[in-house]
Amino acid sequence: MPTISSATPLIGREDELARLAGVLERARGGQAGAVLVAGDAGVGKTRMLDEVAGLASRSGMTVLTGHCVDLGDVGLPYLPFTEVLGVLAADARFTEILAAHPVVDRLLGGGADAGRDTGGRLRLFEGIAGLLADLADTAPLLLVLEDLHWADQSSRDLLRFLLSRGILQRSAGGAPTHRLAVFASYRADDLHRRHPLRPLLAELVRLPSVERLELRPMPDAEVARLVRALGERPLPDTTVRRIVERAEGNAFYAEELLAATDTEAGGVPSGLADVLLIRFEQLSDTAQQVLRTAAVAGRRVEHDLLRDAVGLPEEELESALREAVGRQLLVPGAQDTYTFRHALAREAVYADLLPGERARLHGAFARLLTGRGRRAESASERAHHYRESHDLAEALAASLEAADHARSLGAPAEELRHLETALDLWQAVEPSRRPTGEGIERVTLTLRASAAAAHAGQAHRAVSLTRAALAGVGQDADSELAARVRYTLAGNLMGVDSLTAAFAYSSEALAMIPADPPSPTWVWAAATHVLAARQVGEDGIALRLAREALGVAEQLDVADARADLLISLAVLEGGGRRTRQGREQLREARDLARRSGNAPVEMRALFNLAVGCFESGDLDECLPWLTEGLDRARRAGLLSSPYPLEMRYLRLLVLYTLGRWEECVRAATADADVLPAAGGYTVAPALYAALARGDLTAADRARTLLEGPFDWMGTLVAGIVLTDAAARQGDPEEAVERLRSTVAALTAEAGTPPDVTVRLAALALSAVADRAAALRLTGDEAGARGWSDTATELRDLARRTAARGEGGIPQGPEGQAWLARAEAEWTRAVSGLDAEAWGRAVAAFDFGDVYELARCQVRFAEALLAAERREEAAVQARAARETAVRLGATPLLEQVDALIRRGRLAGPPAADTHATVLTAREQEVLRLLALGRSNRQIGEELFITGKTASVHVSNILAKLGAASRTEAVAVAYRQGLITPEPSGSGRRPS
Repeated sequence: MPTISSATPLIGREDELARLAGVLERARGGQAGAVLVAGDAGVGKTRMLDEVAGLASRSGMTVLTGHCVDLGDVGLPYLPFTEVLGVLAADARFTEILAAHPVVDRLLGGGADAGRDTGGRLRLFEGIAGLLADLADTAPLLLVLEDLHWADQSSRDLLRFLLSRGILQRSAGGAPTHRLAVFASYRADDLHRRHPLRPLLAELVRLPSVERLELRPMPDAEVARLVRALGERPLPDTTVRRIVERAEGNAFYAEELLAATDTEAGGVPSGLADVLLIRFEQLSDTAQQVLRTAAVAGRRVEHDLLRDAVGLPEEELESALREAVGRQLLVPGAQDTYTFRHALAREAVYADLLPGERARLHGAFARLLTGRGRRAESASERAHHYRESHDLAEALAASLEAADHARSLGAPAEELRHLETALDLWQAVEPSRRPTGEGIERVTLTLRASAAAAHAGQAHRAVSLTRAALAGVGQDADSELAARVRYTLAGNLMGVDSLTAAFAYSSEALAMIPADPPSPTWVWAAATHVLAARQVGEDGIALRLAREALGVAEQLDVADARADLLISLAVLEGGGRRTRQGREQLREARDLARRSGNAPVEMRALFNLAVGCFESGDLDECLPWLTEGLDRARRAGLLSSPYPLEMRYLRLLVLYTLGRWEECVRAATADADVLPAAGGYTVAPALYAALARGDLTAADRARTLLEGPFDWMGTLVAGIVLTDAAARQGDPEEAVERLRSTVAALTAEAGTPPDVTVRLAALALSAVADRAAALRLTGDEAGARGWSDTATELRDLARRTAARGEGGIPQGPEGQAWLARAEAEWTRAVSGLDAEAWGRAVAAFDFGDVYELARCQVRFAEALLAAERREEAAVQARAARETAVRLGATPLLEQVDALIRRGRLAGPPAADTHATVLTAREQEVLRLLALGRSNRQIGEELFITGKTASVHVSNILAKLGAASRTEAVAVAYRQGLITPEPSGSGRRPS
């Protein structure tokens, strides 16, 4: 029986929990009610009821739980109720109440005999109802009945009586009902058409006091949260995505798949397979045969195709299908199709086939599909079935056909899969049986596969494939093909940051093709060498060759190569892409690439236009270029290729910088569902926001970016998050070490530190300054001087990097702002707070970085306060506080509130504003504060997190000008914001 461990965190059920909690609250007030909780096996019904039971218990309710058990045709009568009564009988607190209902005692002792005759049965039912009523009159009562789909007939009858005539219904005089709630769960996917629970459910949901709650499969984002919460260590995004994809919203399946990640290479975990096959094994032999055949077809199968493959008469097939649909294993769909209700059920049935049986059925489907004509859209299916039936020549032909179809649809990942299948089959197929035609040759197919891999975001796979193509190029190979392979390899090597090797291969490619006579191959080899030369710091070579190659491209009228070279020149010449001239050149390149139909070059132009705006501080102007670039990538099917991945990151970074964090997080969540493994870094700005909101698990997620092959952007992102996290945790040693290791890993082979060095230095300096200031306060001048020396080293590194910048161009507004913060942190570390230095940092971040501006404003306020400039300090503190509240940046809010209280920077609220000074939610929190509730208890009562409750409490303290919770309550009483609770309210302290 699949259940979810009580240790499993409850995730993604906030609405359902709130609804059940509302029923509990009404029951405590004397309005009885029942909820029938429906959902598939493993979707989380038990976990939800455990959470609600805990909530009820903490609020003072008595909680009784009874379970139905699958005992087949010999089920024990009244089993869930005898379990409840057994619990009551073992508890001395209920002895007196049980003694008042002797008929119940007979049920405990005699089971079915107590209710054999009609009169005795009625007395038993009335006795149980009376017992529950007396219990509810003593203390509010929650009765939980689990797995009603296994309930025996007697239990179903008793439940009908209790809900329709007993404890839930008002008397004829309209007296209040009892303080009672009944929550009963059942598996919706177990209720076949003739299931005996069906008519009872239909009857009960018509009652006014009974409602139905369906637990639907969890959204993918919530399953991902669950998997990460359950993992004993940070999990790579690819692992999480694969589990989420296969679990299809089922929490139990997700748990089982997670548990199998370290032990099974693929397939369905054995324990889960056993659960999934239980319902399959309850089918007739004919229905099982149909299901096995359908499983070979895939998740979905057409009726006609299944009929021809299984070879049964129509009447027998329909009977078997009706049985499978009734057991909710198959779901009928549009256009005469059937789909497995869950993909894992299909996998389990498929895995249960014998090898020979599997190959035979695959062959049958392959022949049937071929007999329908070689439609392009069926090529993938034909390739799969021919391969699994061991007809390799037909599989090779169909795989190439499927690859062509995928390319026409702009689906590079699928094109790559089919091309790799074709390459695997190539040697196994006799040369005489291989397809022929232009480009159908092993080296060219391998080169094409490497391009598909690059477009699908699989940079390391692209390198491996291009190396394989290079190995296949013989001494007598065409020089143009040999050069093409080499400059393609150079481009792919740059994608994995192997820059020296890229420069070497692009040099070889250029040397293999003479510049005269001019040729498009030479132009593209030159364009690639320009990029590689720039990456290794050979800007002189890059600039000279770009100008030469541009002239040849214009002469030959190779428009997309012209566009690519114009982009390189726009970055290399003058002030680069930040200048108006540079951006005009990039627009020209974009138009040329668009007219030529070269989407990758067009996206490179759009990316550089966006980066130029960002580097200039024109953040709002940046977003339209990113929108255009991503839209172009979407239409071309290239969203996972390198430049669109960079654009995804930059879009989120702009939203984060502008303080549009909710947009940033939503976009990151959407992106995470479709990103390739190499694109995990692109959602990083959402990690920056999570860290700023106090979620230190963001650091664990950042560490996963360092797993696997080296990735430049992943290392950069992890460096930012982990350096900042160390600084927030007061660990300057770790912050400095993380800065140094990140800069060392990212430093170009020419020895140039990356631009992000300035930001990393500023973040590490904040931790160094905290430590130096703390040591100075304790009188440890020697220790403070040691950290001052470290601070000077970091400041000098920031200065050198900011002055030089990428390509020798000084950094723009963002880099200069981080340098200003580094300078201010250095001053704080060496000599203490300097209002002028922090004022410059505030001014520098005013280009649009909302959060970093607020962080600097807090330090500026602190420095102004130390300089006795209280009014100016209050202005800065209030501005920072408004930003922190708007962004939900709890740690910053706590920091600024502490400063406001310490410096007495908050003025008293106006006398006539007490009615509106607090929001409705803050008034609820204030009421609970007055009752002495902790943040956790406030969160539980209002169904919000403890962290959110903490933010509301901080807001209340600031608005009331109070330094403590006690003072806030006193001020609130004086201003009439709250009134004392009546002594007879009956409210129970938690």
